[in-house]
Amino acid sequence: MAAIDQNFDLELFKYEQFEDKFKPKKTTDDCHTPENIYNAVRDWACKRYGIDPAKVVRPFWPGADYQQTDYPDGCAVIDNPPFSIFKQIVQWYMARGIRFLLFSPGLTLFNSIWIGATTICTGNNITYENGAQVNTGFVTNMEDPDIAAMSCPELFRLVDEINTANQKIGKKKVTKLAFPDEIITAAKLNWLSIHGEAFTVRRKESAPIWKLDNYGKGIFGNGLLLSERAAAERAAAERAAAERAAAERAAAERAAAERVHLSERELQLQKMLGGAK
Repeated sequence: MAAIDQNFDLELFKYEQFEDKFKPKKTTDDCHTPENIYNAVRDWACKRYGIDPAKVVRPFWPGADYQQTDYPDGCAVIDNPPFSIFKQIVQWYMARGIRFLLFSPGLTLFNSIWIGATTICTGNNITYENGAQVNTGFVTNMEDPDIAAMSCPELFRLVDEINTANQKIGKKKVTKLAFPDEIITAAKLNWLSIHGEAFTVRRKESAPIWKLDNYGKGIFGNGLLLSERAAAERAAAERAAAERAAAERAAAERAAAERVHLSERELQLQKMLGGAK
């Protein structure tokens, strides 16, 4: 009986393997773009490049073959292709003169420059429908061919606003309070200490306060109401701390970065760029 059970299990395992061959496999390419982000990018591209929205083609979907897709005259491909064969796709479109704007992994954008396409580096960290967060930019052949790479703050802001809203869906909203300069809390004094700014509150220039008339809830941890002079000093201290923190972050980033220098050969090549002699 045990032998029969083992044979049955083996045959069942083989049959399940056989069935698996016909099931669509999820890979790192399975990053489907949220529809609202795609729509925003499509509308931006149509406006920028004068594309008829009715002639936008989306050839990349499970089981599809982009090389067998119909590309009518005047069409433009705006889509998120499989990243694993991205270079192959760009080469295929470039060779056939098919216009395109493709979502692309942000860290390998420059791989398409050598093919003659333009990379648009936006730095968007998009959350795709499968939950993957991918640093994303775009590659196109609809910009001036002389442009190898470019930044695009307009497109970054457009995508970032929608992506941020998508991430908030289903999350509990936490309200952040910004008290006026005349109010100081323990949290704010902690922040000043962390950011290297000394600030003293004198008893004669302050009074305990538990809530504000224009804010129905109490102040968490309570606060102090400051005199006009103390409030002005508090505001100045906060500005100084913020400026110092920004300068320190920038200095730390520069210090942490490994410095790379051009070789003599590269310096000579650089002098020849742009028509210099």
